[in-house]
Amino acid sequence: MVAIAQNTNSDANPFWNDGKQVFESQIVYASERFPNVVVAMDGTVVTSWGRNSHQVRRSEDGGKTWGPLITVSEYGWWQNNFPGPGFQGGGLTVDVNTGDILTFVEAGHPPAPQTVFRSRNHGKTWQKDDVTIHPDSKGNLPDFHMNERGITLKYGEHAGRLIRPSRHYAGSNHVDDWENHYTNAMYSDDGGKTWYTSEPFPAYGTGEAAIAELSDGRIYYNSRRHLSTDGLNPRMRHIAWSYDGGHTWEDLSVSEELPDGALHVDYGLMAGLVRLPLDNHDILIFSNIDVPATEEDEEIPHHLRTTRRERGTVWVSFDGGETWPVKRLVYE
Repeated sequence: MVAIAQNTNSDANPFWNDGKQVFESQIVYASERFPNVVVAMDGTVVTSWGRNSHQVRRSEDGGKTWGPLITVSEYGWWQNNFPGPGFQGGGLTVDVNTGDILTFVEAGHPPAPQTVFRSRNHGKTWQKDDVTIHPDSKGNLPDFHMNERGITLKYGEHAGRLIRPSRHYAGSNHVDDWENHYTNAMYSDDGGKTWYTSEPFPAYGTGEAAIAELSDGRIYYNSRRHLSTDGLNPRMRHIAWSYDGGHTWEDLSVSEELPDGALHVDYGLMAGLVRLPLDNHDILIFSNIDVPATEEDEEIPHHLRTTRRERGTVWVSFDGGETWPVKRLVYE
């Protein structure tokens, strides 16, 4: 979790910061991975994570202090020798219609058995939810892990719909299967009881995505890319749009400003994305690392280059993702 502090440096563009970090931070959890963060309808900040036991913490003062660990699902052998359900599936979603929060858990790295849990008290307690998930047009059920949080659509004919990014692992996460991976979304019009899976994102080798709805009802889709087989740059974020509430994705492009992880490797990195809740203002905040390539990096064989997950940074767009004029370093 981070809190805004005083800006300490700027360059020729007063909104573009390449200097010292301008945020303060505190540890919310350690020795774990795969976080999601949402704000409940009562203002409570809820964060979830987990590789083994799926856990949650809550803050009722905007992130200044945090309550104790809440275990949603215990680690343990489940079915078909899968450990879990305790593997964070991403997509933590606040249902704005009811105030419920949904969290998605898998019994190990996917493909793996899936469980959805629901909280009706802003993350204090959780119960297993009985859900139905329909496959996509290719017959593939969506994999949960690992994606940014889900959202409730606010505008247009699909207002009230729950939607979260998801993906298809094509049987495994082995490098030989990456070319068949694709990212997508799953959505529900009955409060999370029944889920439908969107058409694939228009680029394969993708996964770990984030979505945001704009005030005109379009949905902005921003994805990591592990493998490029079409000549597009895998070191920058891949973008697509939905004009039908998240069922199809069109107008593929590659961002010229938003990096997909460290720029000296072709592996990408999960990112964060949120639209500020201001009517008629499409202000987006994107987070990733800001690690440029160097001449020394290019001299190292690609398979020996380290990912160097450092220099966590946020970018800001005031026009729904068309441009990103503001950048701030969060953590060195």
